[in-house]
Amino acid sequence: MSKRSLQARSESWPIRGSFRISRGAKTTAEVIVVEITQDGVTGRGECVPYARYGESIRSVLGQITAVRDYIADGLTRDGLLTIMPSGAARNAVDCALWDLEAKQTGKSIAAIARIPAPGPVITAYTLSLDSPEKMGDAAKAARHRPLFKLKLGGEGDLERVAAVRANAPQTRLIVDANEAWTPDMMRDYCPKMADFGVELIEQPLPAGEDAILGEMERPVPICADESAHDTATLDAVTELYDFINIKLDKTGGLTEALLLAEAARGFGLGVMVGCMLGTSLGMAPAMYLSPFARFVDLDGPLLLEKDRENGITFDGSIMHPPKAELWG
Repeated sequence: MSKRSLQARSESWPIRGSFRISRGAKTTAEVIVVEITQDGVTGRGECVPYARYGESIRSVLGQITAVRDYIADGLTRDGLLTIMPSGAARNAVDCALWDLEAKQTGKSIAAIARIPAPGPVITAYTLSLDSPEKMGDAAKAARHRPLFKLKLGGEGDLERVAAVRANAPQTRLIVDANEAWTPDMMRDYCPKMADFGVELIEQPLPAGEDAILGEMERPVPICADESAHDTATLDAVTELYDFINIKLDKTGGLTEALLLAEAARGFGLGVMVGCMLGTSLGMAPAMYLSPFARFVDLDGPLLLEKDRENGITFDGSIMHPPKAELWG
């Protein structure tokens, strides 16, 4: 076989309207696509650099370019774990290697990984942070969807959830504070979230300031996001959280994500599989975690003006496994 070649590029995908969380808003999804080619066969991976973790388009492209020679010389996915840190750059490279192997061998990702193949699954549908009135209107317009994920921001969150619940009384709810709550808010909000029927509260307190969770009652299960990235960070959250949100852009790819899902279950933690805001190319690898997850939040393509060619098929909030033309 010939040597492999690696190419990387950035892409910008317009969001339908805007996407707002407690840290700010954006109108485009900025992604990086990696392509690894060998003997005329190309594997692809997508990642989303995230400023919260000190990443930018420029820094992530630099990390990817730095491993080009290693990839050319046949670096494996396991080897990649030893030379790149967890994060967006490794995610795109790792997923491109998975895709390349699947296309070269004609085997499915599930067969290669020796895991169950994903089937159709319900994804959460995200409502961006806004005023209670606007979030209520958004909930009414999408009340046919079975599961919402509400982006919250601190003050006024009870009113936001109340407005959503009033306008979508049958829709299941999970909420994500993106580190915006204080301990006093936790004590006040959690029992009331239970009254609203909220099934999961994601990352209420800032990462590094969440030790107090171990002393608090939990009428609603609490999920770690910013506090947990990969297997190296798992020990720190096992006594504080009930669930862990596994995102490939945090773990640094599907290889580490599968290890993390297995380790989390060993600690008795529930699994949520989540995503950054990207296209179907970024969602496809994450779908292979769905057989291990209680909650799936892979609605990125639903929030874009358009998705890439051969994207994942969505029937409402039901997402179907990716076609081989997309990934895997």
